[in-house]
Amino acid sequence: MIDPILASSLLVGLFVVLLVLGTPIGLCIVISSGATIMLVLPPDIAMFTTAQKMFSSLDSFALLAVPFFILSGVIMNNGGIATRLVNFAKLFTGRIPGSLSYTNIAGNMMFGAVSGSAIAASTSIGGVMIPMSAKEGYNRNFASAVNIASAPTGMLIPPTTAFILYALASGGTSIAALFAGGFVAGSLWGIGCMLVTYVVAKRNNYTHFFAVQKGMAWKVTRDAIPSLLLVIIIVGGIVQGIFTAIEASAVAVVYTAYLTLILYKTLKWKDVPNILIQTVVMTGVIMFLLATSSAMSFAMSMTGIPTALSNMILGISSSPAVIMLIITVFLLVVGAFMDIGPAILIFTPILLPIVEKLGVDPVHFGILLVYNLAIGTITPPVGSGLYVGASVGKVKVENLIKPLAPFYASIIVVLLFITYVPELTLFLPRLLGVM
Repeated sequence: MIDPILASSLLVGLFVVLLVLGTPIGLCIVISSGATIMLVLPPDIAMFTTAQKMFSSLDSFALLAVPFFILSGVIMNNGGIATRLVNFAKLFTGRIPGSLSYTNIAGNMMFGAVSGSAIAASTSIGGVMIPMSAKEGYNRNFASAVNIASAPTGMLIPPTTAFILYALASGGTSIAALFAGGFVAGSLWGIGCMLVTYVVAKRNNYTHFFAVQKGMAWKVTRDAIPSLLLVIIIVGGIVQGIFTAIEASAVAVVYTAYLTLILYKTLKWKDVPNILIQTVVMTGVIMFLLATSSAMSFAMSMTGIPTALSNMILGISSSPAVIMLIITVFLLVVGAFMDIGPAILIFTPILLPIVEKLGVDPVHFGILLVYNLAIGTITPPVGSGLYVGASVGKVKVENLIKPLAPFYASIIVVLLFITYVPELTLFLPRLLGVM
């Protein structure tokens, strides 16, 4: 067996060098993985084995849910759903100081859930709310920070492909339980952002209120309910055993197509080819990343890195609390440099056996894993959500660090709560009988 230290040094070192040189992350993963496998196998066999692992990793029926959920998200993103959800959020936030920021947070939580994309939520909801906030005297940097900080909630609030990938990588963890626990975790993230918003809004006297006209509440609610029903139909159907997660993804496509093409008529049939092209491109990118991630997992297992890492972490301390803190910090660093999909597939097989030795439930760890990695989407240096949010808000990234700081603090506090108080996220799956 090759020395794990040498193998991990080559794997990580080559990956970082390629990343710094601007190489696409998928190629960084596969090149560094192939080079590491060559420490164990001859070059020709290593290349053949790497390619074989990449192709075989995609030969999974469960992965059918990914393109379907992506397609439903693209349909929602192009179908004008964001405005209806923003108007619905106004009904609950209109009389609170800082109402525009609360509306942004609530809108991101709802749209992120139905679209399954933090970027889509940040772009669609933030594109509406940030200009409106700036017009009413809100600091534009703060308005952008609100939008960026709350956008990742949709990666936790179901339906979300991140939990499907985790269920696949963990060997069959209940998707229904992950969805139920993720709903709680995503809601707590949003509530944390709202508490920060309340303090800042009071301090800066952001007192703009929405005037809800007579009869408007019912009209707005009626327009929004069909969109919100998507989450209830999908999650409820899975929890009740009416359909599987894969079948639910197909139901999501049919339902969102009905909403946008027939009920709302916000899309035309001529838009369908463009929507399908967007879906194919996004699916292709994700599937390539998943394939390369499986190659890295194989390279690690071939060189004994997971066992060495497990022994190292468990050797640091005998305290489960300390080890969970170490793993949390590790995942925060990983999330800052790597996309969530590959990170889930690479690190689940490594870290799950470690936490199971500590008595951590796989559902609880799946929620923590996705929560940690979701934070990475809004943190430098690679966080796509941070840069997209800055672009949407038309502000410089360096001007966002100060207004984002209290949001980062609240998100981390929530993370610590759900890490060390498992029942916060596990009570709902148990209540629903899906664990």
